[in-house]
Amino acid sequence: MATLSAQPPISYKRRQETIQFFAEVLAENLTLEMVQILAGTFTMGSPDDEPERFDNEGPQRDVTVNEFFMGQYPITQAQWRFVAGLTQVERILELDPSGFKGANLPVERVSWYDAVEFCQRLSAYTEREYGLPTEAEWEYACRAGTTTPFHFGEMITTEVANYQGTKTYNNGPTGEYRQKTTPVEHFGIGNAFGLYDMHGNVWEWCQDHWHSNYNNAPTNGRAWLAEKEDSRRVARGGSWNGNPRNCRSASRNNITPDYRYYTFGFRVVCRAPRALR
Repeated sequence: MATLSAQPPISYKRRQETIQFFAEVLAENLTLEMVQILAGTFTMGSPDDEPERFDNEGPQRDVTVNEFFMGQYPITQAQWRFVAGLTQVERILELDPSGFKGANLPVERVSWYDAVEFCQRLSAYTEREYGLPTEAEWEYACRAGTTTPFHFGEMITTEVANYQGTKTYNNGPTGEYRQKTTPVEHFGIGNAFGLYDMHGNVWEWCQDHWHSNYNNAPTNGRAWLAEKEDSRRVARGGSWNGNPRNCRSASRNNITPDYRYYTFGFRVVCRAPRALR
């Protein structure tokens, strides 16, 4: 069992923002940085005039989200390997599932079920409650107070995100197509909450079951679940081999929960950072 730290969240300055976070110690020289996301209300989805939007991103609605902590980066292969080596809860995890190898690269080729098992093992080890973000939490955290297609503005380029650069967004410039993942924080562009890699690199699993629009969607930030447990799940953020329109803050993807591919990873949230006793 891990030794829990009683240290308060650390503060540091970046881009005129004060960011609160705690570092979960997994092993020697291996931590999981969790950033505080303060409670708030935001407009979820894209407006009708957003370039290259999809119909499933509306209708827009105001959603109120409670405070939580979110991984500063997608789960890396080093973090995955450590947690996958912990005691099994419900299902077996591969120690090294990723197609692109590197300790600081995001883990990929993990299913929704694999991501949930990771969170269960991490929770048992740390005695804190970890899980996948709800779709509302993910978009709220990604936007960080912005209403533009991307948290860094109206346009995306391969100088600030990893996607298929041979394709363009809204008549913008072409760029590099790296054809692989990049290390977390490779571009050094965090949003106002201090989160990195929210646009591109790997799709990120969310808790929610897929719904084709936001009609009758909850407005309290909780996961929107269906009666059938094995229904398709939501993924957010776009990927290294995807169209840049898929990297927008409001863009949504729907995938079967047992799907594994080189473009799918995840990041975790912690809604109760204090020890569970």
